[in-house]
Amino acid sequence: MGTWGTGHFDNDAAADFAAGLDEAEPERRVAMVRDVLVRTIDATDLFTDADEAVAAAALVAAQCPGGAPVDPDDGPQEPMPAFPDQLRKLAHEALARIAADPCGPAPNWVDPDDAKQWQALLTRLRTVLVPPPPTVPLPDV
Repeated sequence: MGTWGTGHFDNDAAADFAAGLDEAEPERRVAMVRDVLVRTIDATDLFTDADEAVAAAALVAAQCPGGAPVDPDDGPQEPMPAFPDQLRKLAHEALARIAADPCGPAPNWVDPDDAKQWQALLTRLRTVLVPPPPTVPLPDV
């Protein structure tokens, strides 16, 4: 079917990624999310994993303050483990690369309103995924 909506898991690739996470052993799920984010960051030409990276970023964002939970009817049905903080930075970086790519998924939308909704979805995710500033301890007085 391809793509049926603008949501994180509303396409075949992301739905397959969610199914793969459900089938994987729980301890393997963090590595699967990390791997797709790193492949997207390291891509030198086409972002072949862009749809999966958006889905992975949504899973990471769901665990961040202000993040929206992923609907198990759309995404993985199995609970996700707690993701390490480093995945937040990787997810943000992967989405930044996808959003900036003139040949990426954004121009593929037939309906301009769908393209705008999809870009807004990326923007919301990136906003949640912005790593918090480092805390600087105050000197003892």
